[in-house]
Amino acid sequence: MFAPVGTEEIIPRRTFPAVTAIIVAINILVFLYQAFIFITEGEEGLSALIQSIALVPGLVTGGESVVLPFYLTFFTAMFVHAGLLHIASNMIYLAVFGDNVEDLMGPGLYIVFYLICGIAASLVQIAADPTSMIPNVGASGAIAGVLAGYILLLPTGTVRILFFLPPFSRIARIPALFFISLWFIIQIFGGVMSLGATSESGGVAYWAHVGGFLAGLALASVYKLIIRRRLFRSGGRGDGWGRAMIRCD
Repeated sequence: MFAPVGTEEIIPRRTFPAVTAIIVAINILVFLYQAFIFITEGEEGLSALIQSIALVPGLVTGGESVVLPFYLTFFTAMFVHAGLLHIASNMIYLAVFGDNVEDLMGPGLYIVFYLICGIAASLVQIAADPTSMIPNVGASGAIAGVLAGYILLLPTGTVRILFFLPPFSRIARIPALFFISLWFIIQIFGGVMSLGATSESGGVAYWAHVGGFLAGLALASVYKLIIRRRLFRSGGRGDGWGRAMIRCD
């Protein structure tokens, strides 16, 4: 098994990643509430909760709602998770890569970027299986956009990966561009393989990952273009982007 535990870049982080921390905190609080409902009301109560706030493609395409208006579930579904491993993996990836993207974009633009990537992820998943009645939950679509933003804004970054097979463990450094690109290829492969699945089968929403990633690439490209134009107009005076420093987080 493996998990990213940090990154190294030539650009020093200038600010505390408040938005990333808040997003992680909200996800954890929602998950704790899910656990509370499961303990007090059982699996049936938890299923009812998830059904009411998750995004269900078949309901969206039909313009139907359960508890919340269907368009609000594009947002609420981003903060709901299907299990401990689901939320743990998502929050680790968000914490490792999100702070860097937030630092470069700024908190205001970053939260807009994050939410748009999450919405785009859901739209692509709906397009892939528009009649599915399986609740779609998780932050991974939005986080896929963050990964795309990272490799576009910090293409020379390095990821520290913890490989562990108890009782053995080892940390390796891998180019972020390679690590994230490989992850994206796996999502495309999984998405293609899932096209033959029935609407009744669950699993990983691969097309949501693909959609979020592509949205992140597009938005980060626009952001990068705007920054370049501003630097050109200011005569190339940057704010430390070119300093040869290493930051580990």
